[in-house]
Amino acid sequence: MTLLTLILALLLEQARPLPVRRWVLVPLGRMMAVLGGHGSDVPPWTTRTIWLAVMAAGTLGSALGYWLLWELHPALAFGFNVVVLYSAMGFRQESRFFTEIHVALRLGEIDRARTLLGQWRGGQYPDASASEIARLAIEKALVAAHRMVFGVGFWFVLMPGPSGALMYRLARFLAEEPDAWGRLAGECAGQGVAQRGFDFIDAAPVRLTAAVFSVMGNFEDAIYCWRSQAVLWPERSSAILISSGGGALGVRLGMPVHESGAILDRPEMGLGDDANVDHMQSTVGLVWRALLVCLFLLALLGAAGWVGR
Repeated sequence: MTLLTLILALLLEQARPLPVRRWVLVPLGRMMAVLGGHGSDVPPWTTRTIWLAVMAAGTLGSALGYWLLWELHPALAFGFNVVVLYSAMGFRQESRFFTEIHVALRLGEIDRARTLLGQWRGGQYPDASASEIARLAIEKALVAAHRMVFGVGFWFVLMPGPSGALMYRLARFLAEEPDAWGRLAGECAGQGVAQRGFDFIDAAPVRLTAAVFSVMGNFEDAIYCWRSQAVLWPERSSAILISSGGGALGVRLGMPVHESGAILDRPEMGLGDDANVDHMQSTVGLVWRALLVCLFLLALLGAAGWVGR
């Protein structure tokens, strides 16, 4: 049932993308606003308590809901799994930007590509070249594919019901979204706690995703870049994905870029040629190959009786 749930959630996500901000991020932000009170001073231990309470409530509550629905009828539990997993993904919203940027660069519409990139990443890129746009889009796509598909799927497979998928999604929301801690005076402390918690939860799945990327591309270059370049990037999880993905694709990522009227200095990641629209197409192929391999391995594990619920 695990494999079928994953496939149905992925198909549903492709056919009818969920408005993630409206149905997921805004309700979670309101919940955190209630928990955070009205901006009074919040000591670090309180932010840790809030983070643990939110994570425990979401994870244990979804596991309990799954168990109760299973007792009523397995079909209800199956439907619950699909709905929660569908809500935890949201990759189609990200891939839409990638596709539109790819098309714009193919047509030579660089101004439109810059605008789309700014909407996607939240910056401004009026001076970015076509290569920079492709480079930044590939980086964003590699990270998004992991955090919205592979990472969610990893914990969904390991934990009962949809509890693992919801745990991962909650941890990512608390670490990434500014609205998560915006009403707390201890905002910085809260995001620091949330980021460390997410890094811990993401440690195993991000390495598994990078390993699959490596196998599906240029393995030797991917492993070399992972080992030698990931330590240079400020954010560890993204570093592993971008370095291994760049090596697997044979493309140079990272490096300085024009962003928001300044040149942002960044270390070089990956190996090979400068990024272009062909590498963007290769990125799509890499992600789909990695996904199909993971589903195939899950099917084998299910046939062996090691996975399934």
